Amino acid sequence: MIVLGLNTAFTAMEAAIVKDGEILADARETMARGQDKALPGFVERLLADAGIDLSDIDRLAVVTGPGSFTGIRIGVAYARGLSLVTTAPCVGVTSIEAAIPAGMKDTALGCLAAQKRPPEQTWWVQGVSDNAGIADTIEVGLNELKAMLTGFTAPVFMQSPEALEGQADLLDIRPLIPSAVTAALKAPLFDPAYHTPAPVYAREPDAKLPELKS
Repeated sequence: MIVLGLNTAFTAMEAAIVKDGEILADARETMARGQDKALPGFVERLLADAGIDLSDIDRLAVVTGPGSFTGIRIGVAYARGLSLVTTAPCVGVTSIEAAIPAGMKDTALGCLAAQKRPPEQTWWVQGVSDNAGIADTIEVGLNELKAMLTGFTAPVFMQSPEALEGQADLLDIRPLIPSAVTAALKAPLFDPAYHTPAPVYAREPDAKLPELKS
């Protein structure tokens, strides 16, 4: 199976092509703005580097968030469009699923930094087992996270673990880095009917449309 993985949920565009578990090509370009215009050409160049035609793609995988509201929308919309054009099924992979290594059977907890400035730090949290999330992603503050991790023995994939202070020394903490490669590696394991390419925002957008007055 040939999979094209996409990740635009953060401040970079990432794409990867994986064939039967082998990484044929991957690329990353930091770009906080303009991803919508640059993404088609970025993917076209990656396909050329891998010697793969778009019609060869058997499955698409897109990182659905949480992350950048705009970036998520761009990636999901583009992946859905490619799915329509190629008829290749598209699976959605959460940012935390795309950060915990493929093939890991044991349960792990992923903690992705959301609000990064103290004292209002928060993390998006999701448990993952046998490659997939076992519950929806939720956003928690530092005190709530510390309570969740008290006595925790499973691996914790986490950004900004220094916020835990001494509690971090009692945990099996590992780096958490969402990637298009991991999304592509996991895509063959996911049923497109249950891992749909739908945005995962985990919180309401900061900007809201004004309410209509009656």
